[in-house]
Amino acid sequence: MRLIDYFPESSISIKSAAKDWQEAIDLSMSSLLQNHYIDAGYIEAIKTSTLTNGPYYILAPGVAMPHARPECGALKTGMSLTLLKQEVQFADDDEPVKLLIGLSAADADSHIGAIQALSELLCEENKLSALLTAKSEKQLADIIARA
Repeated sequence: MRLIDYFPESSISIKSAAKDWQEAIDLSMSSLLQNHYIDAGYIEAIKTSTLTNGPYYILAPGVAMPHARPECGALKTGMSLTLLKQEVQFADDDEPVKLLIGLSAADADSHIGAIQALSELLCEENKLSALLTAKSEKQLADIIARA
């Protein structure tokens, strides 16, 4: 399965800003909710876990992958990508986040391939830079499709 195959329709978006990290989570998970990859409880689980454990899903400077445990409301394995034009702060001591990759993992194993492909993409500085500076949703989708 290619990385792009994990992204349901209209799950790659560019938003101008989020007023806070909670809204950033809502924006990043909304397409997964609409496409029935997760239920609303999954989004609440991410927020609760963030309040308890901090933003454990910040992967790289400017990049976060909000997710919760499969039993918290993951219905199907999939991903979303949201690029914020205006960065949002998750914690006072963390770098602000611009790119959110929402993850729904229906079980412990099904998302491993997606995470590996995503890690390879994010490790390539020019590709990460291209994602962070993309001007259109098509540009974002093209970068992921080439991964």
